[in-house]
Amino acid sequence: MKAHIVRCPRCGAEVARYRQPALTVDVIIHPREAPGSVVLIRRRNPPLGWALPGGFVDEGESLERAAQREAKEETGLDLERLRQFRAYSEPERDPRRHTVTVVFSATGIGRAHAADDAQDLRIFPLGALPDDMAFDHRRILEDYIREALGSVVPS
Repeated sequence: MKAHIVRCPRCGAEVARYRQPALTVDVIIHPREAPGSVVLIRRRNPPLGWALPGGFVDEGESLERAAQREAKEETGLDLERLRQFRAYSEPERDPRRHTVTVVFSATGIGRAHAADDAQDLRIFPLGALPDDMAFDHRRILEDYIREALGSVVPS
């Protein structure tokens, strides 16, 4: 890993600064009432588009707790049967910076509504995903359908 050299603002000494990817979580939420569907949010901030609920993991927070927190903050839903699916780490997956996301799947409990940095929220059948999806979330859902559901999209 190549260090970036910066100067200390106090003393002017050269300091090595290592840049690392940020850790995020994303959650494939199936509403209890519509298990063959997925909850997606329309992002309020760039990059725009429909996305899985998720966000950055806070220091001192487990991946599972971050997934539960982000789901609650953005959708109002509690999660049950939370399961880790896969990790995605392509450096270009987020245009803002290099991120690594750990994707979970879960059943959503409660009344879904857009909150926090979600402008809108909709429930889409897995076989009818929107065209304008943010990040690599279409790929994630296609992988999920193929790998976790055995290419069978529930109705």
